[in-house]
Amino acid sequence: MAPSTKVLDGGWAWAIVVASFLAQLLAYGSPQSVGVLYPEWLHAFQEGKGMTAWVGSLVAGVGLIASPVCSACVDNFGARPVTIFSGVMVAGGLMLSAFAPNVQFLIFSYGIVVGLGCGLVYAATLTITCQYFDKRRGLALGIVTTGTSVGAFIYATAQNELIVLYGLDGCLLIIGAVALNLMACAGFMRPLNMPGYYLKQKAALERNTEEQLFEKPPLNDLKITAGPTATTPEKTLTVKELLITIDPKDLAVQTEKKKGLAGLAIMKVIKKKKQAYSKYMQSMYEILQDQSMVAFCIGIFMFSLGAFPPVLFIEDVAQSEGLIEEVSIIPLVSIGAIATCVGKLALGMLVDIRWINGIYLYAFTMFAGGISLLLIPITKTYAGLQVLTAILGFFSGNWSLTSYITTQIVGLDRLTQAHGILMFFGGFGIMLGPPVVGWFFDWTQSYDLAFYFSGSCVVLGSFILFVLTLPCWNRKHSENDRPDVHYTSNCDKVASVA
Repeated sequence: MAPSTKVLDGGWAWAIVVASFLAQLLAYGSPQSVGVLYPEWLHAFQEGKGMTAWVGSLVAGVGLIASPVCSACVDNFGARPVTIFSGVMVAGGLMLSAFAPNVQFLIFSYGIVVGLGCGLVYAATLTITCQYFDKRRGLALGIVTTGTSVGAFIYATAQNELIVLYGLDGCLLIIGAVALNLMACAGFMRPLNMPGYYLKQKAALERNTEEQLFEKPPLNDLKITAGPTATTPEKTLTVKELLITIDPKDLAVQTEKKKGLAGLAIMKVIKKKKQAYSKYMQSMYEILQDQSMVAFCIGIFMFSLGAFPPVLFIEDVAQSEGLIEEVSIIPLVSIGAIATCVGKLALGMLVDIRWINGIYLYAFTMFAGGISLLLIPITKTYAGLQVLTAILGFFSGNWSLTSYITTQIVGLDRLTQAHGILMFFGGFGIMLGPPVVGWFFDWTQSYDLAFYFSGSCVVLGSFILFVLTLPCWNRKHSENDRPDVHYTSNCDKVASVA
C-alpha cells in the first residue's frame, strides 16, 4: 500500500511530528537530566559513585546498543504498538524506581527497563516520521529529534522542584505517571504501511485458503451414478463416505508427497536465511574494512566515553567543590541541554557548506569538547562551570552529524548497517564512561583525575579520527567527497540533523 502524495508532507503528517516530538520529550526527559537525580541517589543509598553511575550510563547506553532490535520491532509490529509498549516500560520503570531498596534494583528498573523503553520510542518516532515525509523529511526529523534536548531542559528543573516538594520517591512516581502520556502520543501514529507482522499473518491466511481450495475435490468427483445411463439420479457422497472409499495406498502416497514438498519448502527457507545471513556478515566485514569507518567508530567510542559523564556528574561536581550548596533553579544539566539543541542546528548548517568536510568538522568538535573537559578541574567558580557546560553541550550536538558522515563514507545503500555499528560503539562508550569516572573519584576522592582522563580520551579520539582520514592514506573514496543530497528548501538545510 503506497502512500498517496497528498498524505506526505502535509495534513496529518504534522500531527505525527507533534506526537513524535512529545513522545521523545516524555521518554528522554528524565534520562537526559539524570544528573539531577544522581546526588539524591548517592545520599539515599550511600553507595560508591562508580556503582551508582551505572544507573545513568545504562539508561543512555542500553537503548543505543539495542537499536537493531528496536528497529526490528518497529518493522514487524508498527510504530503505534511499539510506542504503547514503550510507554508501559518507561512509566513502569520510573515508578518501580521509586520503590528501589538498593542501587542494584535501580540499575535494573531505571537503567535497563527505562533505557530499553527509550530505545523503542526513538526507533518508532523516527520510522513513522520518515514514512509521512518525503520533501520535508529533514525538517520534520530535525524538529522531532530536538524533543530530547527540550525534554532534558524542562525535566531538569521540574525534577529538582518535585524533589524539594515531594521527595525523591514522589518525584519518580509523578514523572512515571506523566510518562504514561506516551500511550496518548501513540494514538496519533496512524500507520501508512502495513507492518511486517500483519503482512506475514495476511500471507499465511491467504496461503491456507488457497491450499484448502486446491485440495477440495471437484464436484464431479463427489457424485457417483447408480447406473450406466445419464438419466439416473445422482447421489452426492458425504465427506465421511468419501474418506471411506479412498484407497489407503493412495492416501499414503499423497501424504508422502505432501511431506516431501513440506521438507523441500523448509530446506528452501533455511537456505535463503543462511544466504541472507552470510550476505549480511559479508557486508558488515566490508564496512569495517574501510579505514575511515574504523576511525569514525573509534572517534565516536572515545567521545562517548569521555563526553557523556558530565551529563551525570556535573551537578555533583559543583556541590563537591563547594561552588553551590544545592542544585540551582536552572541546573547545569538544563544549560547543557539547550546548548546541545543549538549545537545540532548550528553544526547542521555548517556541514551543509560545500567547502567544509564533515569528518574534519566532527574531529574539531571532539577536540574543542575535550579541551572543555580538561578545563573543568581548574575552574573554581560556578559561572565558569556554567560556561564550560554550555560549550561542551554545544559541541555534543555533533551527534547530529553521524548519519551525514556515515553516508559520506559508505553510501546510502549501507547506511542502516553502518549506523547500527556506530550506535553500538557509541552506546558501549556511554555505558563505560560514567562508571570509570565514578571509580576514579572513589579511588582519589576528587573529580580532577577523572575529568583529565575524560578530556584526554576525547582529544586522543579527535587526533585518531583526523590522522586516519587524511587524504594521504591509500583508501577507497568516491570522486565527490560529499554525498548527492538534494534539498527542496532552506529549512531542510537547517534541519540536516536527520
